[in-house]
Amino acid sequence: MGYEVAAAARHHVTMEDRRGLTVSGVEDVERFDDTNIVLSTTQGMLVVSGEGLHIEKLSLDGGDLKVEGKIDALSYEERAERNVGGFFSRLLR
Repeated sequence: MGYEVAAAARHHVTMEDRRGLTVSGVEDVERFDDTNIVLSTTQGMLVVSGEGLHIEKLSLDGGDLKVEGKIDALSYEERAERNVGGFFSRLLR
């Protein structure tokens, strides 16, 4: 029983020395501060926890995100159905 992902739903996470993180397949930034970044990705909600976190680069059109800071943990949560958009969706209304 394999887990297959459609090409359009690709999602990659690359961490460098716990100081930098690159994520593809990002659909939205739900919320962020210097200790937590919550992302909606093609594979579910991704929570990045750490210290001094900041979003260095964000391209929602391309689905790419780059984070810098001390990264302590990455965790996925099941995608919940939601009635409202994420932070940037609400910001651009």
